[in-house]
Amino acid sequence: MTAQVRTAGEVHRALLDAYDDVLAGRLDDALAMIAPDVVDHRGGASGDHHGRDAWRAKWESLGESGFHDVAVTVEQNVTAGDVSVNRYTSRATHTASGRRYEVTSMDMIVVRDGQVVEHWALRDTDAIRAQLGSL
Repeated sequence: MTAQVRTAGEVHRALLDAYDDVLAGRLDDALAMIAPDVVDHRGGASGDHHGRDAWRAKWESLGESGFHDVAVTVEQNVTAGDVSVNRYTSRATHTASGRRYEVTSMDMIVVRDGQVVEHWALRDTDAIRAQLGSL
């Protein structure tokens, strides 16, 4: 029996559906959707990150971020071929201060054979800092 390969939009949705598991440290199912040679275009001082192990490290650090009540709501998805783009609202509470943030963000993935091979994300970190009072 041949496994059904998911479209870019389906993979994007499945990754978002797995976010609670990722936040809880259960990474295996979500990491199965990430290609071993993925490129995560982070930009800034950290530059691009390469490989599934770098993605695992990114997700593992979420548990150490100092935030809880983390939620993502997709406001719009556009899919064309092997590319899927989400415009979404992300929100969370800073655990130590109790302050919340809510910002609009975007991310884009390229999918081949049912796995993410490239990823870009834009997040308004200045707005987050402003809402949290520059913690």
